[in-house]
Amino acid sequence: MPYTNPEALVSSDWLAKHMDAPDVRVVDASWHMPQANRNARAEYDAQHIPGAVFFDIDDIADSDSALPHMLPPPEKFASRVRKLGLGDGNRIVVYDTTGVSAAARAWWMFRVFGHEDVAVLDGGMTKWQAEGRPVTDTKSEPRERHFTARVNTFLVRDYDQVLADVERRREQFVDARSPGRFNATEPEPRPGLRGGHAPGSINLPFLRLLNPKDKTMLPAEAIRAAFEGAGVDLSKPMLTSCGSGVTACILSLGLYLIGHKDVPVFDGSWTEWASNPDSPIEP
Repeated sequence: MPYTNPEALVSSDWLAKHMDAPDVRVVDASWHMPQANRNARAEYDAQHIPGAVFFDIDDIADSDSALPHMLPPPEKFASRVRKLGLGDGNRIVVYDTTGVSAAARAWWMFRVFGHEDVAVLDGGMTKWQAEGRPVTDTKSEPRERHFTARVNTFLVRDYDQVLADVERRREQFVDARSPGRFNATEPEPRPGLRGGHAPGSINLPFLRLLNPKDKTMLPAEAIRAAFEGAGVDLSKPMLTSCGSGVTACILSLGLYLIGHKDVPVFDGSWTEWASNPDSPIEP
């Protein structure tokens, strides 16, 4: 079964053939949890796909929020990506260095701000290098390009909206964290954060949508089976969540591929939920 919406992914073969096209822009959106002891920007500086610019989700974020990498105001997003040479009329291809991870967050962000011509490089830098494809340490010097930000609020859920969903069960709350974090049997990576899950939520760890060998997205039928096997009714509304709004976007990407284009992400995710003492939590 082919993907219903295959345009959200491009293969390494496709990118190799089109990376020099005048409308194609390549973006490295790598990001790592602090305990990984990896510096995504330094890794980009050392090597990246030729022509790629670096998209920092911690910088292109709401600097007034205490929560990590929350969506910025549209004016800030437009200003930052414009300086990266990303804008109207571009076919944007996003990758990261771990397969498909933070690239899905950047893909979702562009869509939130109205840019639909964006895709994730399937397998990311890992697959690209495994195939012996070129990398460089040469920094790109992009020309500024106009970016028109048109906010699609349906793709985002804030705390109050999610609280109402949890209380009224209007949307299925699908949590991408590991089973141990979801069931509070292993600690949260952010110190002091409570474990557990929102009442009625469904656990689908994001890794279940990825091929374990090369971290590419699974075929359509396997993605569908993963959601249905977790207890998700694909005929009913859904929202996705995770630790801080990054890997939730992998679930939304998977749903997009199989025909569900407008599945919103809880931007603050578990970090915001568990930080609020009034949030209902189940172990």
